[in-house]
Amino acid sequence: MTELRNFSPAELADALARLEVVLVDVREPDEYRNARIEGAVLRPLSRFDPTDLPPGEIVLQCGVGKRSATAAALCAQAGVKVAGHLAGGITAWAGAGLPIQRG
Repeated sequence: MTELRNFSPAELADALARLEVVLVDVREPDEYRNARIEGAVLRPLSRFDPTDLPPGEIVLQCGVGKRSATAAALCAQAGVKVAGHLAGGITAWAGAGLPIQRG
């Protein structure tokens, strides 16, 4: 398995602005409702199916980076390529002062 690329919040924000990646949030629905990155597609890890991802270069994201790394491993086992994950998750995104959608 190739090493998982760690996107920094700034790198991810730039890639999203350029429409180069599709962000997949693997947190649970209540977490997603409370705080999310604009445009993120919800695919909870508890029901995660690597074959049910939207088309495009996928970047996975969770709260701090652990669940997204787990989802990336599931993708690798299924032969589904992902571009990487958000290092530090939405916590790092918020810490970098990037916008969060709530409610």
